Amino acid sequence: MFSMTGYGKGVSSEGGETITVEIKSVNHRYLDLGLKLPKNFLFAEDGVKKLISSEISRGHVDLFLTYEKSAALESEYFVNVEAAKGFLKAAETLKRELKDEEVEDDVTLGYLLKLPDIVSKNLPEEQDDEKLMRLTLDATRQALANLKQMRLGEGERLKADIALKLDNIERSLEKIKALAPEVVSAYRSALYERIKGFVEENLDMQRFVTEIALYADHCAIDEEITRLSSHIKAMREMLTSCEPVGRKMDFLVQELNREANTIGSKANDLNITGEVLFIKNEIEKLREQAANVE
Repeated sequence: MFSMTGYGKGVSSEGGETITVEIKSVNHRYLDLGLKLPKNFLFAEDGVKKLISSEISRGHVDLFLTYEKSAALESEYFVNVEAAKGFLKAAETLKRELKDEEVEDDVTLGYLLKLPDIVSKNLPEEQDDEKLMRLTLDATRQALANLKQMRLGEGERLKADIALKLDNIERSLEKIKALAPEVVSAYRSALYERIKGFVEENLDMQRFVTEIALYADHCAIDEEITRLSSHIKAMREMLTSCEPVGRKMDFLVQELNREANTIGSKANDLNITGEVLFIKNEIEKLREQAANVE
């Protein structure tokens, strides 16, 4: 079982270029992706989304990508040799044309190095999208693996807490099972004593029995108890599943609450009502925890 809350980081480098991917996730009803990529990395957006969607099924996921070049690449200078040759050729031509003039020849190596067209820093070159895509996906896989590891650890804590809540509900349900038969018996005795106070003789037993039968049918909660037990069993099975179960668990919590409400409205017994209130409180805690499950 995985929680929807977690954080993961991945780093991939090659040839002095480094890509760092950080992913964090929180609760969300569905999968909601938010990518923060540099403008020159928009080409990688679809690939990153597909990779995340293949690994995560639920939660709000934010991905942050940063791109860095090594200091060596940042400080490298590039020499345009052809431009230097062209400049010298032009200088020789001009020198020949002005041979009769008094012109000082000051074209030196130092002079050439000062020309912006001859020496430049970080000469613009085409971005290697294929390489950057490979590095991006590699860093994203690392970040996802670390994210899932954290989500798994949190999921184990959720599993233990949910199991504890289910144990509490089952214990109260057992008490309700024991109390349920006493409800009709207590009503029969109370009704008989009340009738005796008004009818001294010729008690219509057939009508009395019919009234008891109607009441017993009205407050019968056997089906609700059975369904509630079935839902608890199904939720326990989800705790051992390797598949995402958060949405199914959300639905089951609603069904648990529905059956608890029905038991409370039909039982008409103070002791059972107390147990139902306890169960509903535990179900509400289950609802909060299920909202964290992927």
